[in-house]
Amino acid sequence: MKDEDIDKVIGTLRKLVTKWNAPIVTQEAKNHSDPFRVLISCMLSLRTKDKVTSQATHRLFSLADTPKDMLKLTERQIEKAIYPVGFYRVKAKNIKEISRQLVENSSSRVPDEINELLKFPGVGRKTANLVVTLGYKKLGICVDTHVHRISNRWGYVRTKGPKETEFALREKLPKKYWIEYNNLLVSFGRHICLPVSPLCSSCPIRLFCNRIGVRKSR
Repeated sequence: MKDEDIDKVIGTLRKLVTKWNAPIVTQEAKNHSDPFRVLISCMLSLRTKDKVTSQATHRLFSLADTPKDMLKLTERQIEKAIYPVGFYRVKAKNIKEISRQLVENSSSRVPDEINELLKFPGVGRKTANLVVTLGYKKLGICVDTHVHRISNRWGYVRTKGPKETEFALREKLPKKYWIEYNNLLVSFGRHICLPVSPLCSSCPIRLFCNRIGVRKSR
């Protein structure tokens, strides 16, 4: 993909993703813009399917949706509420510890800076960027496997991992697209630009894609 094609590609993706449900964390942010809920729902979503994440998020937040109230729950109660999300025991422990730190150190306010968020257990750059962008509407670029794969498949960047992709995108992706980029590419990656055998024959942006690494398609 040529750098100058990004405007056409983003415009096409904006129209395309209206056909599909947004990722669960995006839905949660639209319904509840509270950064704490965004943080916890994102943590639950890691290595977990959206349907499971949605149900677990609803169960947990029906019990507690603030750091102070979360501290009133035992780890076992949190585990029971979020099961069967991936690594639910570890996540329950991290949720409890993060809630404690928020109550004791920042009057329950979730930080709005990536470097501060990264200090919490279980919080990586993907989660930190989502909290900043969806919770605070501040600039950031959330890069997961979909964003990393598709950005490289297009030929828009040439990177080896998500962290490198994030910083490469920060250098060249117009800032007006930063916040929505993850949502667009995650939806696109789940329905058309699949990891294996993508649906290139029905892809509306195939003319812009270099198809790097694609050995088989439909």
